Order: sequence, then C-alpha cells, then structure tokens
Amino acid sequence: MNVIVANEQQNALSNLDIDIIKSISGSFDALELVEMFKSFFYNKMILDVTALKNYQELRTYDILSKGLDPDKLILLLPEGTQLCTPNFLSHLISMGIYNFTTNMNGVKYLIKKSNTLKDVEHIRGMANAELSAETGASVTTVSPNVHNSAMIIGFKNVTEQAGATTLIYMLKKELSILLGQDKVVAIEVGKNDFSFFNEKNMISARDVEVKSVIQKYTSANVILVDLNNSQDDSFCGDVIYLLEPSTIKLNKLVKRNRIIFNKLLNRKVILNKSLLLNTDVFDFESEAGIKVFYNMPPLDERKRNAIIGDFLSKLGVLNRNNTSSIGVSSKIFGLFRR
Repeated sequence: MNVIVANEQQNALSNLDIDIIKSISGSFDALELVEMFKSFFYNKMILDVTALKNYQELRTYDILSKGLDPDKLILLLPEGTQLCTPNFLSHLISMGIYNFTTNMNGVKYLIKKSNTLKDVEHIRGMANAELSAETGASVTTVSPNVHNSAMIIGFKNVTEQAGATTLIYMLKKELSILLGQDKVVAIEVGKNDFSFFNEKNMISARDVEVKSVIQKYTSANVILVDLNNSQDDSFCGDVIYLLEPSTIKLNKLVKRNRIIFNKLLNRKVILNKSLLLNTDVFDFESEAGIKVFYNMPPLDERKRNAIIGDFLSKLGVLNRNNTSSIGVSSKIFGLFRR
C-alpha cells in the first residue's frame, strides 16, 4: 500500500490507479512529514514536492532522507523548474534519493521498479560536466577522502560472526565473473582471513593502511571492504550492516548494547544466514524498529548463487540482467519520460 502527499499536482495524483493506504494534501514542513510517517508502514510515498514548504531548498530533502527511508520516496517534480536540473538532482542522489519523475507514467514505473544508483549515476556525470564547463576545471566523482572513482562498499558485522567475510567472498566471485577479475577488489581491515580463500585481489590491510591501499587500485570498478573492528568508514560510499537473526545472537547483541537498534536506524541492514520468511521479517522490523534492506538466506559459497546477483542489483552495483547499467540515457529527461 502507498501514501500520497499532494498539493499543486493533486488532480493528477487523484487519478493514479494504485493501492493507497493514506492520502493527504496541503503544505507541510519536512520535519512534520517525518514525524507523521516515520512509524507508519507503507510501500512507497508519492510526494508532490510542492507540498513541501521550502521545496526548492536542498536542506528540506536532507531532512526527509534522514528521517524517512529514501528508497521509499518517489518525488514528483514540477517540470521545467530548477529541480529538474542535473545539479539539483545530483544533490538528491548524494542523499540517497534515486526515485524522481515529472509525470504519472514515471510514478507508475517507479512504484513497480525502484531506481538504483546505477540508474541515475549518469546525472552526476552531467552535473560534473556542467561544473567543469563553468570553471574550466576537471571534476571527478570520488569516494570520501580517497582518490579512487570505484564504488566502495563497506561491510560490518553487528551480531558476532554474522558472515561478512564469506559474503564478501561470494560477492567478489560473482562480480569477477560479470565485470572481470581486475575490476573487483576486496580488502579486509585488521585480520588475515581472506588469505584462506586463495582468491586474487583479496587483500589484508592494517587500519592505517586502508586508504593508501585503495588508492593503488585505480582501475577497479568495485571495492568491497570488510571493516571488522575499524571505526573509520569515511572512505566508503555505502556501508552494509549484517545481523544474523538467531535468537541467541540477537539476545547477546541486545544484552551487550541495549540501544543498538537505534544506531541502525536509516542504515542498510541485511539479515544474513537468515531462515526468516517475509512475514517473519516484517515482525522483526516492527519489534526492532528498523527497516531490513535485504533478507539473505544461508548460501553455499562453493556454488554460484542467483540471490547474490539479486542482492547486487538492489545494492545498485548491477541491474537485473547482470549488466553494469540499466537504461542509462544520455539525456536527463530520458529518466522522466518513462
């Protein structure tokens, strides 16, 4: 079921043929919407941005992206405004907001299939090209504090031995098949477990060495980092938090840190080695007060698993057809007119 928040485009949205659990209209502060819907269960929120006070200011969307799940937001933008420019959209993408359109067909499309980072990454390139043309300087999109254009994804166990090391191994194997051996690198911080896999480009590094090691792999498309006990994830474009949802593991976790789930709000949490069904996951989300990004069952690391490809697709590394991009248009409005 979906939520509609409307204002100037209320008439168009009222004719949208989708399941609706709640519909409101008017003008709202971003914080007001967060308070209204942060504990409300819904599939997607179709947000006519003219319903937001100060909808032309980026800070408004920053509040939304931090208070609500950005994957559930579909922004309906007024066509022909500054909101439809590469520069503005590039900022939204940096906040994790990937779903935006200017018409009802786009809304219907995004309800069925959410955008990933790969779907909208070309907009960043367009924004950089514009900035480069204005300043005469070359602009490169990089991960924080590291001069490397690869997608850098960190993994961290939250429950004990939640399986980050083996999961990274399986992700690396799948990506090496699809992208090429030299396009994928895995780095573990502070341990030497990767050596037991006997796999190329699986490297161990001390905490203080990680950034310099990353800089060596300038030709890599994807770098997977097993953060282990490292407190520094500033070089990662994304961080995945792993929970093994067995009773003993969860009870140990809560006994060790009673506010742990508060710290996982709006984070990408996956249930790893999970035997939970979808209904069980919903119950878990309700009890823990967090959203589960992916429910990963136990897997045989010796075999190629289709679910690994599905996870990489949802993460934005691959599309459903196991290619490096999905429907990337050379023009920005190719995204809106679907």
